[in-house]
Amino acid sequence: MSDKSNEERFSEGQPENGNNTPANDTGDYEVVVKLLKENEELKDRALRVAAEMENLRKRTARDVHDARSYAIAAFARDMLSVSDNLRRALEAVPDDAKASADAGFKALIEGVDITERAMLSALERHGVKKLYPEGERFDPNFHQAMFEVPNPDVPANTVVQVVQAGYSIGDRVLRPAMVGVAKGGPKPAAAENKSKAAEAEAPAEPGPVNEQAEKDA
Repeated sequence: MSDKSNEERFSEGQPENGNNTPANDTGDYEVVVKLLKENEELKDRALRVAAEMENLRKRTARDVHDARSYAIAAFARDMLSVSDNLRRALEAVPDDAKASADAGFKALIEGVDITERAMLSALERHGVKKLYPEGERFDPNFHQAMFEVPNPDVPANTVVQVVQAGYSIGDRVLRPAMVGVAKGGPKPAAAENKSKAAEAEAPAEPGPVNEQAEKDA
């Protein structure tokens, strides 16, 4: 007979709802699905946190490197002014005065010269480099053009005169070099080759219209 109680059917392993799967298996399946979903969310969150930490580590390392490289930038710039004044003092002494100077005056001149060179040497040990770009191509990132010099024998935009040396620290400019730039010379080889290549690739311009040919067509 089919009039068994619920307890009898459960004890015999038959589902209460008449399906092939026990009723409590549906609940377990939903729990497992929920746990798997939560696990995926936690994994995604962990990956995001790991990526953020890696970015933070790289950013911190970059900041530390920049701090070490450029911490003395302001101080070095001020010291360049002192070095400039020492150089001006040396250049202000005429050559004949240096030649006829007594031992004390010569010692003073030599001391100023040694002081200037020692200062620049100390700055160089801390990453400060001198820029004296005479003969190089003008670079607006590190040079400041003060005037142009007509010179057809030198490629245009070539530095032909350095009014004041520049300085850099790391890959940054500390003080741009004040320069005079050539004007009116031949184009640099790279730019000239590039211009020729562009002309070769350019489509040919149409010639004059042949009115008779158009009538014949």
